[in-house]
Parts: sequence; structure tokens; C-alpha cells
Amino acid sequence: MTVRLKDIAFAAGVSVMTVSKAMRNAPDISASTKTRIKLLAQQMGYVPDSAAQGLRSRTTRLLGLLLPTIVNPVYARMVSAIEESAHEMGYDLIIAHTLNIQEREEACIRRLLARRVDGIFVVPVYRLEPTAPIYTELFNRRVPTIILGQRAPFCANFVNVEGDDLQGSFAMTKHLLELGHKRIAFLSGPMASPQAHERIEGYRRALRETDIEPDDKLIFAGGSTIEEGEAAALQIINEAVQVTAIQAVNDMVAIGAANTFLRQGAKIPEDMSIAGFGNTLASEHFRIPLTTVRQPKARLGRAAVELMKQYLHGNQPVPARLSAAVVIRQSTAPPKQVAA
Repeated sequence: MTVRLKDIAFAAGVSVMTVSKAMRNAPDISASTKTRIKLLAQQMGYVPDSAAQGLRSRTTRLLGLLLPTIVNPVYARMVSAIEESAHEMGYDLIIAHTLNIQEREEACIRRLLARRVDGIFVVPVYRLEPTAPIYTELFNRRVPTIILGQRAPFCANFVNVEGDDLQGSFAMTKHLLELGHKRIAFLSGPMASPQAHERIEGYRRALRETDIEPDDKLIFAGGSTIEEGEAAALQIINEAVQVTAIQAVNDMVAIGAANTFLRQGAKIPEDMSIAGFGNTLASEHFRIPLTTVRQPKARLGRAAVELMKQYLHGNQPVPARLSAAVVIRQSTAPPKQVAA
């Protein structure tokens, strides 16, 4: 049986209006009356009707979060931080998966709009087109929206939080160069991804700063998954490309490449140094702990909620860009000719 405000009012011997005010912490109700009514409501099993409250306040206390898939370890800490911070604000989170499919992304956004969410966090499905109708609609509706990651032309009008992927990748390449590697292959990410472009640009800048001209023959399509990393490493082996180190666009690609070399009998890092990007849990617990770039994933999540809070308070937030750092583990070492 659903407990209503009038049931609590009858049990407490007060008016429905008094119960309503007590539950909303209205200032014209005494503290003792509020305590008595709230305790009674709890004992009776009263659950507030959030939908009705939303109609009155014109807010739902709901936030939407769109990401490719929650099983991707790259997003785990960021999602956790967003949920915790939103909870502290008194907001619930609706999570939807786009699976990196544009049509599904649009459908998910429309469902969130139908739920009247107060704001949306989104890891975009990146595309090469300069515009995307659903993002234009979001902007025209003035729905508070925070982009999680780098902006592309189709979502350039929105505020975002991002890691400094260019500097992080630059630092990783410098680490490999300082170990003595000169032939460094780069396993790149999806063409439409701004993060992938920043990471390959960081690699190129570090080479040029060391007076090594980047060689496009050492850049391979690595995609974003373990399987794609395995395929890229197999291409390097089959084409007999002479490299002493591999820098991958993310940890999953790096782990895939490492698996292929290990299956071929190579030793890591003695025969081949391999580095990733992201510092996922898998990188630390891989059979050869992976040198990688630590992204401030939890801080990015908290920063995203801070920007959303500014939006919800009627202010215009500014984008946030957080630094990244190299984490050196056992998968990188000087090449044999330098170590000898």
C-alpha cells in the first residue's frame, strides 16, 4: 500500500500542508515538528514521488551519462567519480551505452530528453562530418551538456573536460627516446577521434624535438581494441619492420600488440619495448606490467560534475584540461644495442 502525505498528516494530527512543508524543510515549520513528522514518515514507509516533485520544481534531479560501453576499463573510474559527485549533489544518474553507433547515440539522447534530465554528460560518437543534427538540437534546446573528452567540429559549441593527451603522448615518446630507442612504431587510433590525433601529434613532436624526422612507415592503424592491437603487431612482424619499441594509442591496443609478440617468442622488454596510454587496471596487472600514461580519470569525472553544477546554477562554465603523466613499469627498457 502506498503511503500518502494525507496518511502521515492523519497519523501526526496535522494538516497535509504542514507535512508537505516539513518534508521540504520549509523555514516556517519548527525543527521539532519536522523531526517528528519525518520520523513518522520513515516508520510508515513513505517514499517521495520524485516525478510529482519534478513537476512542481521543473527539475527531475536526474542527469544522463552517455558512453560507448561501461565495460571499457577506460571509463570505469570516471563513471564512478561522476556518480559519486552527482549523488552528493542529490542527483541520480541514468547511464546509456552508444556502442559507438551514431544512430544509437541519437536514440539515447532523445530518451534522456524524454526523461527530462537536467543535464547530460556524453562521450561523443566521433565522426568526420562537421555537424551532427542531434548535437545542434541539444545546443538549441540549451540542455546543459558536458563533453567528456576532446571536442570535434560537430560538438565544438559545448563545454568539455579532457586530459592533455598531446603532452602525455609527447612525454611517453620522450621516455622511449631517452632509453635509446630511435625506431619507434606508433599504433594509431580511429581517424575520427580527436584524442587519437593528439596522441599521434605528441609522438611526432617528441621525435622532431630529438631531430628524428617522423616516418609514416612506422605508423600503423591500431584501432582501439586488444584484437586490433594484435592485428597491428602481426602486420609489423609480417612486413619485417625494424623497430625496437612500440607506442600504442591506448592500453588495450598495447596489450594486444604485446600478446602477439609474446606468442611469436619475443621477450618484453628485452626484444621489444611496448607502451600504452590510459593507465587502466589491466595495464598494471598485465603479465608484463605496462608502461603507460596516467590519465586523471577520477579527477576528470569530478571536474565534469563541477562544470555541470555551474550550469545548473545558471553560470557559464569554462572547459577544463587536466595534465597526464608517464607511469614507468616493466614493459620498457633500453634496446639491446644500447644495453650491451
